[in-house]
Amino acid sequence: MLSKKVKSRIFILILSLTLVTAIIFFVLKSLEENVVYFFSPTEIHNKSDISFNKKIRVGGLVKENSISKNEKSINFIITDLKNEIIVSYGGSVPNLFSEGKGVVAEGKLKDKKYFIADKILAKHDENYMPPEVKKALEKSN
Repeated sequence: MLSKKVKSRIFILILSLTLVTAIIFFVLKSLEENVVYFFSPTEIHNKSDISFNKKIRVGGLVKENSISKNEKSINFIITDLKNEIIVSYGGSVPNLFSEGKGVVAEGKLKDKKYFIADKILAKHDENYMPPEVKKALEKSN
C-alpha cells in the first residue's frame, strides 16, 4: 500500500507531465500554421498531393525575357532549368530583381503552372544565391 505522501507525489508528477505535454502540443500546433515550405518548379510539377490553399515559397532563376509589367502587376517565369512556373506579383520588386538571377517568391499556387506571389525575396547581391535555390538547381541538372 502506498502512503498518502507517495500518492500525492505521483499525482503531482502525472499532472505536471500532462501539463507539459499539452503546452508542447499547442506550441507545435501554432508553429505548424506559420511554416512556409520551399519548392522548386520541378518539385511542384512532380508532387501529386500539393495544397493550393497553403502559403509556400517557390524558388529558382528568373527566366530570360520573361518579365512583363502592367499597371497593376508584374509577371515573370521562375525556372529551375527543367520546369517553369508563371508568377504574378502585385507589388514593387526589390532593386536586385532581374532576369537570370535567383529569386524566391512567397504566396499561393493557383494551379501547378501559375503562382500568385505576396512577397518577392531577392534582397541579396548579384553573386549570392539562396541555398534552397542552389540545391534545387543542382538537383535538376
